[in-house]
Amino acid sequence: MSAAPYPVVTETAAVPVGGGTMAAHLVRPAAPGPWPAVIVGFEMFGVTDYMRRTAARIAALGYLAVVPDFYHRTSPGFEGVADEAGRAAGLALLRRLERAEVRADLRAVLDHLAGRADTTGRVGMVGLSLGGHLAYFAATQVELAATAVVYPGWLDVTGTALGSPDPVLSLTPDMAGHGGRLLYLIGADDHVVTADQSRLTERALTAAGIRHEVVVYPDTPHGFLADERDTYRQEQAEDAWRRIAGLLGAELAPVDPAGNVAENPGKATLT
Repeated sequence: MSAAPYPVVTETAAVPVGGGTMAAHLVRPAAPGPWPAVIVGFEMFGVTDYMRRTAARIAALGYLAVVPDFYHRTSPGFEGVADEAGRAAGLALLRRLERAEVRADLRAVLDHLAGRADTTGRVGMVGLSLGGHLAYFAATQVELAATAVVYPGWLDVTGTALGSPDPVLSLTPDMAGHGGRLLYLIGADDHVVTADQSRLTERALTAAGIRHEVVVYPDTPHGFLADERDTYRQEQAEDAWRRIAGLLGAELAPVDPAGNVAENPGKATLT
């Protein structure tokens, strides 16, 4: 981070949804705000320490970052490890996700944010891996001013994660009704997402008239933001974070009733 980041504080929330509650990890600047909000979509491993640190990094820019536990119906509090057993457990859990339930979770998070005095009403989403899949789906279902989709899996695949009854990619035209801009970041050597899949995604976004940017990093694997794993690539990660910060800074600035964009309270920048 080149500019001094905001000091942050953490809290937990029990978000009402579907007759129960969903736990959410929140990180926000220590100052009172109000702040734009960013939903953070987790990897298949759940709300891990890595995802909490990711939320803290976003919050330090001047946002209220919230990581919902989308596994709350099947394995609440699940924290997997990025090893063979953890991946098997994560794959089993993501196969039990259902569109209607995730849609309800997203709307519940938005309702929670709208009920807080420390948010501006502008909301974006940043999702990594499975979270990228969730974020792409979210952009077709709810109002998001900005969406960062980072190495998402299975967008054009039927039957995995939210790909039932048809691929999530088929929902792309629905983004047009929700506005916002989408940033898609991928490594050229990603073992989950092929170059053809990324091209299909870009074509779908273009055909739907969605404001978007697709960035492909040469010689870069899946998980290149994950600084705790051997897939981490510092140069690409730093560039990706600059782009994410730029997207959020440009799109989450408050808009007054006359439609004028105010200065974004999140002024810190990532390098």
